[in-house]
Amino acid sequence: MNEEMEIALDNLIDRIVEDYARFTKDFKSDRLDQFHAGLTISEGKKYIKIIKGDTADDQRSVWGFVVKEDTPKFKRGDILKPAGWKAPATNKARGNILGDDYTIRWTGPEYL
Repeated sequence: MNEEMEIALDNLIDRIVEDYARFTKDFKSDRLDQFHAGLTISEGKKYIKIIKGDTADDQRSVWGFVVKEDTPKFKRGDILKPAGWKAPATNKARGNILGDDYTIRWTGPEYL
């Protein structure tokens, strides 16, 4: 993963946390810190998986996927909803993290 993608992923994580803070209206709580700590990134061959949740109580879920490299259907940085734990929904991108024009929620990428 190159530096541009790492910065874009950091910005995505920040936006997810900001949306969670707006949702809970609880900017300075341990709960917000715990949510932020529960966001992790797992890099696979084709996609980067964003995972949210706490490993201690095994309440983890996939927030979404980010495309690593251009494909015939998607561009590098495209945000995809999860179809399950291991794979994204490949019907349509929900935005691209390499640009600023995308909307997300703390619960996951936007629906179409």
